[in-house]
Amino acid sequence: MRLTLHAEGDAAIALVWDRCLYPEQWSQWAPQIRRVECSAETLDAGVTGTVFGVVPNLGATFEVVEFDPQNYRWLWDVVAGPVKMRLEHSSSERPGGGSSTVLIADGPVAAVLTYAPVARISLESLVRPTSLA
Repeated sequence: MRLTLHAEGDAAIALVWDRCLYPEQWSQWAPQIRRVECSAETLDAGVTGTVFGVVPNLGATFEVVEFDPQNYRWLWDVVAGPVKMRLEHSSSERPGGGSSTVLIADGPVAAVLTYAPVARISLESLVRPTSLA
């Protein structure tokens, strides 16, 4: 199943991109993430790692498969147990200020539908000038 989610907010595109670029910041705007272990400080194609959520020591592994900083876009494969999802993130500057962001989630129906509500909250937080933390 493929699902597209969208959010708009007042955060500048530079702030939105920084929040994505540095995995150590993901937990500040994504409530489902508690911490991230990553093979690099910043995203790039080929970067791998593990995202840890609310269940301690149970993580989802990931690999960044496409990275396009000029267009504020990155795509990663995330695997949790037998479930694999492909998540494509892109953000852009809104005319008149602020930014918008889009997430395309592609994976098993149950996984995508379960992930969608928390992903929507995360996207809305991502484009706010202040994060959840």
